[in-house]
Amino acid sequence: MRIGFRPSVRLAALLVAFGMNAALAADDPLPSWKDGASRKAILAFVAAVTEPGSPDFVAVPGRIAVFDNDGTLWCEQPMYPQAVFIRDRLRAMAPGHPEWKREQPFKALLEDDRAAVAGIAEKGLVDIVTATHAGMTSEEFSALVRDWIATARHPRFRRPYTRCVYQPMLELLAYLRAHGFETFLVSGGGAEFMRVWAEPAYGIPPDRVVGSTVRTRYELRGDTPVLMRLPEVDFVDDHAGKPVGIGRAIGRRPLAAFGNSDGDYEMLRYVTAGPGRRLGLIVHHTDADREYAYDRDSLVGRLARALDEAPARGWTVVDMRRDWKVIFPAEE
Repeated sequence: MRIGFRPSVRLAALLVAFGMNAALAADDPLPSWKDGASRKAILAFVAAVTEPGSPDFVAVPGRIAVFDNDGTLWCEQPMYPQAVFIRDRLRAMAPGHPEWKREQPFKALLEDDRAAVAGIAEKGLVDIVTATHAGMTSEEFSALVRDWIATARHPRFRRPYTRCVYQPMLELLAYLRAHGFETFLVSGGGAEFMRVWAEPAYGIPPDRVVGSTVRTRYELRGDTPVLMRLPEVDFVDDHAGKPVGIGRAIGRRPLAAFGNSDGDYEMLRYVTAGPGRRLGLIVHHTDADREYAYDRDSLVGRLARALDEAPARGWTVVDMRRDWKVIFPAEE
């Protein structure tokens, strides 16, 4: 089954992914970034670790950068896109489960109760996974995600979620890859959910996606081997889980980490605590006109501790309103 992107969108994503766009021109490597402290910090870091003879030079195998997804590479408000996917799955299945209208956590998702959704505990998470993500093969789940991502639209911007990605961050991904970096997605979202669309959207292939997982089991369907998704949470790649996920999947401490919330705090600390030159960067959502403005009191993407400690830890804080010329890719 084909991923539901128009050819022009897929081509644009691939041009970004493989460094063939104008963003990599020597005189303007990050054209959607305003000339300020954030842009200068990125350029200085890349120059320091990639120029031969630099005291901070790092050979290509060690050039690894990790990116959070929600709120760092694409819009996470007013609800995480995967939560919207789950809600839509529940609504499609609800006629066969009238009890969900009364039972939590199903009731909260069906009614878009953001406060209740944000407070879903681990037991509720397992119930949701059991209902919407399990009891099928990995291929069947991927097909569901493909169908959803091809048609779902953001409620405010009325464009596909894969077009609610941040243009400045696409340029940053391309810029890093042009300088020998491997870029990984390290997110609290489901790994198999993201692997369906991460490559056409970001140029990040499935084997470089690190996320939360459910348990799977090898089974035979007739003579065909499959991986069956079980109703059990295997690993949550969020907060302290992110460094663990990086260790499991990558096996090296990255040089740079990019996040936007306190869910990325441990990843930022882990990455920037390594030896030599490091870069930790936080996307601070400050633009209510072009996107959203939120931090400490937000139910989605709360940013407090990481923001408070950023100056002392040397992390770069990107002010979305001040530092970005544009937010999303231009409409086609």
